[in-house]
Amino acid sequence: MAFPFPIGDNTSMPRFILLEHTDAPDDPAGRHFDLLLEAGEACRTWRLAEIPSAAGPAVAAVAIAPHRLGWLDHVAGEVSGGRGFARRIDGGTYEPALDPSADGSLRQRIRVRLVGDTSTWPLLLARSAEGWTAQIDPGSAS
Repeated sequence: MAFPFPIGDNTSMPRFILLEHTDAPDDPAGRHFDLLLEAGEACRTWRLAEIPSAAGPAVAAVAIAPHRLGWLDHVAGEVSGGRGFARRIDGGTYEPALDPSADGSLRQRIRVRLVGDTSTWPLLLARSAEGWTAQIDPGSAS
């Protein structure tokens, strides 16, 4: 089954990074987290209000413009154009899985197992009419 968005190149595990982004001029809260998943020539990216916790509810996630692959190696520093500061929280590889939704659309749920430098966690990104959410995958045995 083909994934509607490229995920890695099948020759190595695709990478991810979780960044804390502060002082972004378009973020009224002053802090959010960016989750980047390597997807072909760029990274699919979501802005998370918070980092999901194992016992917690789903958190708001906004799909934003794809980011350059260079962000996967980011440690800490200013974001160009006066767009704040980003620092690495975790990063590593991920194992993608596909979970078709009830209506048959493959774009409604993305399940990944993030294997990072500091943690390993199953993540579910789900899209509904209200938008995207992210949560520790309640359907995972991990």
